[in-house]
Amino acid sequence: MSVLDASDIMKLIPNRYPMLFMDKVDEMVPDESITVTKNVSINEQFFQGHFPGNPVMPGVLIVESLAQAASILILKSEKFKGKTAYLGEIRNAKFRKVVRPGDVLKLHVTMKKVRRNMGLVDCAAKVGDKTACSCELMFVVEDANKKI
Repeated sequence: MSVLDASDIMKLIPNRYPMLFMDKVDEMVPDESITVTKNVSINEQFFQGHFPGNPVMPGVLIVESLAQAASILILKSEKFKGKTAYLGEIRNAKFRKVVRPGDVLKLHVTMKKVRRNMGLVDCAAKVGDKTACSCELMFVVEDANKKI
């Protein structure tokens, strides 16, 4: 049983179809770590053009999936309830495995540090025991209605 389902996720982050890239939160230790599942389906819109006859999940969308998982971890913190997390920086992104339709992408995010309204997380997207992508992401957290 998941910790959060798709409905719960949409209560926390503003992303919606076709830009919501997760299906459920499997595990979460608030202020520490989160594990999220993204079931990669041939029905995803991006597979129409990336690439016809050789469907591959774009690396930028794998990073976006990790950013969404990180947002949930950050926004479940009592300190940031009711706020929105914005991606501020992508560090050391490495892509090691192609992600294809039918893969189950497990998104692992660990909090490194939080200062005032900023956070730094370590991320890994895995298919089985193989790492597809790893990176560090920095976030800025603001009021949900504040224009930045």
